Amino acid sequence: MRPRVLVVGSINMDLIVRCSELPRRGETVRGEEFRTAAGGKGANQAVACARLGAATTLVGRVGEDEFGRSLRDDLVAEGIDVASVRVDREAATGVALILLEQEGSNRIVVIGGANARMGAEEVKQARARLAACNVVLMQLETPLPVVREVALAARERGVLSVLDAGAATPAAAEMGLPGLVDVLSPNEPEAEALTGIVVRNLESAREAAQALREMGARDVVIKLGRGGAWWSGPEGEAHFPAFPIDPIDTTAAGDAFTGCLAVSLAEGRRRSEAILRANAAGALACLTLGAQPSMPRAEEVEGFQQERQPRL
Repeated sequence: MRPRVLVVGSINMDLIVRCSELPRRGETVRGEEFRTAAGGKGANQAVACARLGAATTLVGRVGEDEFGRSLRDDLVAEGIDVASVRVDREAATGVALILLEQEGSNRIVVIGGANARMGAEEVKQARARLAACNVVLMQLETPLPVVREVALAARERGVLSVLDAGAATPAAAEMGLPGLVDVLSPNEPEAEALTGIVVRNLESAREAAQALREMGARDVVIKLGRGGAWWSGPEGEAHFPAFPIDPIDTTAAGDAFTGCLAVSLAEGRRRSEAILRANAAGALACLTLGAQPSMPRAEEVEGFQQERQPRL
């Protein structure tokens, strides 16, 4: 039976600029390439889940504009249920400006637009969909009260909740969000935002994970980029090394990771197997330019895992 995943999150159009160097304050530099690509952490993760074989439903908002129409069409083409994606006539579709450097690293500025207006209607839609899903997947690019209410509803109904801490701020910790979810997955700066602990190595990742568990998260999976992932949960803790690659674009690698983690858990896989598989999905996403275009399919992840071994 196909796993069923409910994603509640942001939908953006990404405006990608590739440049050899980033401008300093007051400086103008020449870019080398510009393109648009479908993005937004919620939509990215929904695409990741769908491509990995999950029956996927997305709850979110877009504006009544060309970006919004294009993004909805793309999601439908991926087989995602968008009946709960609301069209907002008073706000533009969210956008993200991505400055992409030669070595594949990026800096991102997000303008929430319609995403920032998500509220009671989206919570209502999510509640109505929870009974039909195995896992609910959320992020922090949408209003925190929405995330909180959906997490509470998932807990009431006994549905496994996964929170990608993308766009985390201390406010998420102050609201108690780590304690409302089953699996919490930040990257290094997001873990720092939630705990105040600077994550620079495995030891500091371990400290941050322990702090997040003390806040109430059952399982914590910290994404470490080239360093792989660190897991801490009731059954123990472990480091999962990254797969060695030469990245082209790291945009949305974390979304591929968390989407794959959610689907793998929905399939009933063990934590260790789910995280290894998520590492492979994140690595594959770095080999293609753009967010949603880089989300891998299940057969690609399986083939990649068979061909390569994690860095020891």
